[in-house]
Amino acid sequence: MLYYLFTYLDQLDFPGAGMFKYVSFRSGLALILSLFISTAIGRKIIDKLQRLQIGETVRDLGLEGQISKKGTPTMGGVIIIIAILIPVLFCARLNNIYLLLMLITTIWLGCIGFADDYIKVFLKNKEGLQGRFKIIGQVGLGLIVGLVLYLSPAVGIRENKELLNKDNTVEQVKIHSEVTKSTKTTIPFLKNNNFDYAYLVKWAGSYQEEATWMVFVLVVIFIVTAVSNGANLTDGLDGLAAGNSAIIGVALGILAYMSAHAEFASFLNIMFIPGAEELVVFAAAFFGATVGFLWYNSYPAQVFMGDTGSLTLGGIIAVFAVIIRKELLIPILCGVFFAESLSVLLQVTYFKCTRKKQGTGKRIFKMTPLHHHFQKAGNAGIEALIQKPYNVVPESKIVVRFWLVGIILAVITIVTLKMR
Repeated sequence: MLYYLFTYLDQLDFPGAGMFKYVSFRSGLALILSLFISTAIGRKIIDKLQRLQIGETVRDLGLEGQISKKGTPTMGGVIIIIAILIPVLFCARLNNIYLLLMLITTIWLGCIGFADDYIKVFLKNKEGLQGRFKIIGQVGLGLIVGLVLYLSPAVGIRENKELLNKDNTVEQVKIHSEVTKSTKTTIPFLKNNNFDYAYLVKWAGSYQEEATWMVFVLVVIFIVTAVSNGANLTDGLDGLAAGNSAIIGVALGILAYMSAHAEFASFLNIMFIPGAEELVVFAAAFFGATVGFLWYNSYPAQVFMGDTGSLTLGGIIAVFAVIIRKELLIPILCGVFFAESLSVLLQVTYFKCTRKKQGTGKRIFKMTPLHHHFQKAGNAGIEALIQKPYNVVPESKIVVRFWLVGIILAVITIVTLKMR
């Protein structure tokens, strides 16, 4: 909203109004606003949640410090959502299709997570929203995002093309002048780094274009569902999900800025995406909101984000990556989320297979998701293939180490654009 106001004031030669033309200025302002909002309203929302007796229900799993978390206010993801939406509405251009998709994603998954937390807290149903309804909501969002990217005339890319020397090395990367509708995305580590989903449906013949978009939409649905649930599984220790999300948000903001700048896109040999610069404003607000939330969520937490926050954070990351055509980098960038999800999948699969063959189920990890594995002692009497570490690792140390892993993965993700 402020963008349009100051654009009008700039036409009247109002001093300083021209600053709002620049994405860098608006992103900085969005970051400051989101930090201020999340820290300023955070305390009030926490007090309100405490008065409503919206406390976390804790099952005793024998983890150090677990029982002390009982009664800590949950549904704190509302703080993150408000701290994202208000700065974006004030600082961004609201006629941008990509920004509108991000706003829809934030509100859509925020409502699903809120419904889940509401059922757990107010209706005293520990199961929360039934899994199939969560999946339906995530699939619905993926369908909306995929179809909008397919149907909207405002969505397009300017493809990068490599000009080779005689010795078959890249002399120059040229960005096409024509904006085209495309199902291409960036694939890491390869020189010819544009992967087209059309390669998967060559068998479709004259229906290849329609089949390609069908595959693309299915991929979007899978990514939204997987990353959203991965973030949800990661939200088990104080500051773990919020901190890693903030790190991922910085990397996505950098990638969005590079993708929206023709010279940087040419230098990195990635496709140029007109209009993606507004996503930098969203990424700045996202980072500010998650860091501001850590003011209250860092160990020992005064509030938990609940599914209201974790489902929203995961969905935002997934849709953002899809929009800037970097979804194939998600296994690296969201490596912490991926490891948490994979640990649960491996644990359940191995347990079921060994129970079927041997009559007794066995475990790979002492406990999953993965962060809980480090909270169990190796001599705690749990039969698992992996017993290390033998001593309990303090919660704060686990969180910081996972943050460090997240930072390393974020750097690797950006570096992969030149590692070909």
